[in-house]
Amino acid sequence: MLRYDVIVIGGGIVGLSTAYALTERSPGTTVAVLEKETSWAAHQTGRNSGVIHSGLYYKPGSLKARFAVEGARRMVEFCADYGIPHEVTGKLVVATDPSELGRMKTLLQRGEANGVPVRELAPEQIAEYEPNVRAIAGLHVGTTGIVDYGEVCRTLVDLLHKRGVSLRTGAGVTGLAVHPSEVVVQTRLGEVRGKTVVNCAGLYSDRIAAMAARAEDSAPPPVRIVPFRGEYHELVPHRRGLVHGLVYPVPDPAFPFLGVHLTRGIHGDVHVGPNAVLALRREGYSWAQAKPSELASTLAYRGMWHIAKRHWRYGAGEMLRSLAKPAFTRAVQRMLPAVTAADLVRAPAGVRAQAVRPDGELVDDFLFTGGERIVNVLNAPSPAATASLPIGEEIAGRVFDRLA
Repeated sequence: MLRYDVIVIGGGIVGLSTAYALTERSPGTTVAVLEKETSWAAHQTGRNSGVIHSGLYYKPGSLKARFAVEGARRMVEFCADYGIPHEVTGKLVVATDPSELGRMKTLLQRGEANGVPVRELAPEQIAEYEPNVRAIAGLHVGTTGIVDYGEVCRTLVDLLHKRGVSLRTGAGVTGLAVHPSEVVVQTRLGEVRGKTVVNCAGLYSDRIAAMAARAEDSAPPPVRIVPFRGEYHELVPHRRGLVHGLVYPVPDPAFPFLGVHLTRGIHGDVHVGPNAVLALRREGYSWAQAKPSELASTLAYRGMWHIAKRHWRYGAGEMLRSLAKPAFTRAVQRMLPAVTAADLVRAPAGVRAQAVRPDGELVDDFLFTGGERIVNVLNAPSPAATASLPIGEEIAGRVFDRLA
């Protein structure tokens, strides 16, 4: 029988950072990390654009704002300490239309309130950074960087292994039972017991939370995960010189997505995207990957109908850009006029685990819930990779409160 103080479900960067924080804070704590895939960071963590976010976009005082600012600094320190390739490049946020100037001013104020180094740029100053970008105004954010989060996770796995953490891949969770003194977790590899369980299951976090609620005879989770696929292109090698660094549009505050942006990665490739469309399954990385039971469950959810009613125009535009490359290219050309459809090739997509309330509200901040022996992480999309180290510490604090 395998018994631990803490069982972490989910081997993405949040789950691994939680295990790291637990063993950092209390080295004698016994920890197991359960991952259903045969490798670590297989989903959200391993399929993002590799940006270390500065904390510019998030509501002052929110968990996202606090953890992104702290997390960016600590991620850079962590990478420097362990020799992980990274670079603090800074980034541009550019307005291409006068209607965006008011939102840009709001971004500037948010950045200043969050303690992010940000300054306004005129068009000629933008051209000094990005001569191929067209814009009427811009912001420069100095603390944004780039890294390979898969490499960060591989380093965390090595550190956790040295600390004696039980790291189990292929251990998909099939059941939970909560007893007065422990939680029994059934996995595909057998039974595991722990005093406390942390649910960092990402795209399936609401399913694990619902399983735990039934086991504890408590209220079901207050949200449902709706999967949105982010589709990327990348510039062909001989056209990568069009982009020198990171260039973002002014985001629409009605949505949690940042819009199609340009990202020169740590390995020299230039990603363009993502757009955002409803995935046909929780791990649906293309239109061909569908799971009827999961899609039916998503479409039957009351919150999904509210989203469709409010935002059908936005959704239709995203779908058009997904299915029609010329439409996607035109969206990119607003910032980068010289790009052509021939310059863009498909790159691997990601799926965002977006928590949605029954009234259709898209949860805008990180969300933690739980019972006496369970901590659920129910909303941890971007900037969770950037913020993963302070998120891990936040979860560790909640765990030790339950173990006390």
